[in-house]
Amino acid sequence: MPHNAFSTLKSFPLASGGTGQYYSLPELAKTFPTVSRLPVSIRIVLEAVLRTVDGKKVTEEHVKQLANWAPTAARTDEIPFVLARIVLQDFTGVPLLADLAAMRNVAARMGKNPKVIEPLVPVDLVVDHSVQVDHYGSKDALDLNMKLEFDRNKERYQFMKWGMQAFDTFKVVPPGIGIVHQVNLEYLARGVHKKDGIYYPDTLVGTDSHTTMINGIGVVGWGVGGIEAEAGMLGQPVYFLTPDVVGVNLTGRMREGVTATDLVLTVTEMLRKAKVVGKFVEFFGEGTASLAVPDRATIANMAPEYGATMGFFPVDEKTIEYFRGSGRTDAEIDAFASYFKAQGLFGVSRKGDIDYSSSLELDLDSIRPSLAGPKRPQDRIELGNMKSKFTELFSKPPAESGYSKDAATLYKRYPTTLGCVDSPISGGGSQVGAAKSSSEVEMKGEHPTPSAVYDSHEECPADVVNIGHGDVLIAAITSCTNTSNPGVLIAAGLVAKKAATLGLKVKPHVKTSLAPGSRVVTEYLTRAGLLPYLEQVGFYLAGYGCTTCIGNSGPLDPHLEDTIVKNDLICSAVLSGNRNFEARIHANIKANFLASPPLVVAYAIAGTVLKNLETDPLGIGKDGKPVYLKDVWPTSEEIHANLKYAMDPAVFRRLYGDVANVNPMWGAVSASSGQVYDWPKSTYIAEPPFFENFGMSPGTAKDVYGARVLGVFGDSVTTDHISPAGAIKDTSPAGKYLIGNNVMKPDFNSYGARRGNHEVMMRGTFANVRIKNLMLPPKVDGTRVEGGITLFQPGNETMSIYDAAMKYIANKTPTVVFGGEEYGTGSSRDWAAKGTQLLGVSAVCARSFERIHRSNLVGMGVLPLQFKGTDSAETLGIKGDEKIDVIGLQGGIRPQMDVTMVITRADGTKKEVPVLLRIDTPIEVDYYLHGGILPFVLRELVSKAA
Repeated sequence: MPHNAFSTLKSFPLASGGTGQYYSLPELAKTFPTVSRLPVSIRIVLEAVLRTVDGKKVTEEHVKQLANWAPTAARTDEIPFVLARIVLQDFTGVPLLADLAAMRNVAARMGKNPKVIEPLVPVDLVVDHSVQVDHYGSKDALDLNMKLEFDRNKERYQFMKWGMQAFDTFKVVPPGIGIVHQVNLEYLARGVHKKDGIYYPDTLVGTDSHTTMINGIGVVGWGVGGIEAEAGMLGQPVYFLTPDVVGVNLTGRMREGVTATDLVLTVTEMLRKAKVVGKFVEFFGEGTASLAVPDRATIANMAPEYGATMGFFPVDEKTIEYFRGSGRTDAEIDAFASYFKAQGLFGVSRKGDIDYSSSLELDLDSIRPSLAGPKRPQDRIELGNMKSKFTELFSKPPAESGYSKDAATLYKRYPTTLGCVDSPISGGGSQVGAAKSSSEVEMKGEHPTPSAVYDSHEECPADVVNIGHGDVLIAAITSCTNTSNPGVLIAAGLVAKKAATLGLKVKPHVKTSLAPGSRVVTEYLTRAGLLPYLEQVGFYLAGYGCTTCIGNSGPLDPHLEDTIVKNDLICSAVLSGNRNFEARIHANIKANFLASPPLVVAYAIAGTVLKNLETDPLGIGKDGKPVYLKDVWPTSEEIHANLKYAMDPAVFRRLYGDVANVNPMWGAVSASSGQVYDWPKSTYIAEPPFFENFGMSPGTAKDVYGARVLGVFGDSVTTDHISPAGAIKDTSPAGKYLIGNNVMKPDFNSYGARRGNHEVMMRGTFANVRIKNLMLPPKVDGTRVEGGITLFQPGNETMSIYDAAMKYIANKTPTVVFGGEEYGTGSSRDWAAKGTQLLGVSAVCARSFERIHRSNLVGMGVLPLQFKGTDSAETLGIKGDEKIDVIGLQGGIRPQMDVTMVITRADGTKKEVPVLLRIDTPIEVDYYLHGGILPFVLRELVSKAA
């Protein structure tokens, strides 16, 4: 029977007739009057806490604490949040499934029913991270890339299929359907749920940081690591401290020619500066109400880039309009609208309606066309400043995001051959508009700018082209961030149409790709007559998945790669993605810029970032005259005229009607059966070691003595730095392991695809080719050594971080890692914590942590420690040859207590430093003492099993 805490179980009227039961927030407000002024996002969490009161994990006291949320109170209350569902992507979903399978092995070995390990809420895994852009620039690119995807990932897909039959609530959306967040927005999210006669709002967490896209339709949800998601699947609430909520009042309207991407890059810059890390952000005001749902989703999707837990938009008529246009049923829409109106949660708030922790304002009229980069998404550059900004960074030191290059070499050109490549190893299908010749002509501007006219032809002989610094070598329309937004994709199609009509094409050295987040995109681009023009200028459909944004850009032409490496060229990628961290997009492309899809097309045509697209021509048209960006940029009216093709309910229902059976290759994947996995020999899937020697008793907190330093890192070390997702080098520890297991280099696939095998992933930890371990002395030119290298102590012996970690483990020597500000920025990548733990790291001490990675470290039993005041590895003079003690743990751990770090230098001198223990909540104390979330949950489940 449902409970009736605070007498809140009530009925509400459905617009179509009849009533539904719900837990009423207006009724709760009679007991707690401030409820009506709480941020909408807090009220939705409050409903979940109220509804799931069981007197054990969720109590009436928790309801009182959240109902009394105060805007500027100290954040000490821990809230248990029980979710409606969970979404996974395959890079994080496969290791999560491996953990569940391993937990079943443990249960079976202990004589328990393995079915005790079973998701208690619906789980959807969307396969979207596995497709790579090997083939491009041709009609058959999609088919060829998908065949390669299935060939490479056969073992992973067999494992997923085993999971589908083994777990009752585990479903898979197969490859070729779309990106998890866009599929979630367009299909999986149903607005409200109904269980046991009770209606309640959709809520979720996802194992990808960009789960926040769903905030655009009023759904409370955010990204977590797979570790935390597993606990949620198995009945554990997601615990978090009551957050601050920052209100953002959007005013005015965007001017002509400005895109949603320009808006979100400005929001990202503004909110990152406002330090909203770990906070809820909620948008309100007249400007917010004016935004269409896809624009809201684009802003919400970038919450990880501005550091917030969420970027939330309330439900209003625009939301209902989107649900109707995307094919939801009348009954679903009725329940959705009626429920939110009954709860008093319908409509965008106005200034003064809600009490926020703090408020910011942004005038939409102030937004200008922009890009962001070359290394971080918050580093916005206005379009007209791109050329000058790249020129400035070219000679600046790395500490200022520069490249320390000789300014005199900026415009130097390097000849290389470029041919038609059919091998997946060397770059893909025929290249559109390959060059018969290459020339440079002097254009208006400070310096000569490359602007060759390239001829297209049927055959594709190896011809000479000149490449240089600033050349765009990858141009990708990719990522859920923008491909969920019909406005910017139609704009890209219109740019392509006008450019093609004028005779422009993509430069031959540019690898182009169109990789939308769902099949709906190609449907409306086709119906609008724009897809052929995108193809004509070079953007052929390459796959439905994350592709370039996740690092699956595929290889470049080998001649290009060779020329880049030999001459240390600073070449560029321009992509409509959300991340541009070092070495994420491509190991050899060092300048990566985020841009709207129409600007991606424009830069692919220009072929370089060393043009000011506001004043310099994109290229020369077929009439021999220069063509400027203004000549091809669409008007708002032109975009609006084509939007009617984007929201057709019949199309959504048809394309999402039977996703499990769309792809014959998925149907042909065989799988084993049974409730317990038998772990066949595989370099993709292996039984994880996290439950070795598992027992029912938790551990105790112990001080750390005599630890060695495994690495010292600077600011903004990302989870990509810690655990890369892209290509595996054959000379790396992971590459050597694969070769030793008879895997040929062409079959390496990526770190992301190999996350089901801990042997590969622990060797890949701290192995990013751009990571800089500050223990190593600077090179002669003052730059830092890059790659996963350290100095083994004592003796300063240079070796890979993996090899050093294994030697320390063999010697029973604990290790620590030091970091700067924003340690663990980026993807919700549980392997960044899992790999850290498997390398034997006892503690990570940083200036500050990004939210998800800190949680993941605790979830794997690794101590997150935070420097206090102005202390840092740099100010304390930590070189890496010290011994480190962490004391104060054995007396008992309390959330956010101070502990002492004792630094013993090589000369024997000691320094004691207080540091903050970033185990933030009481439940995290339990997790740590149990060795992590998974052992904690496993002990709880096994203890209840028959």
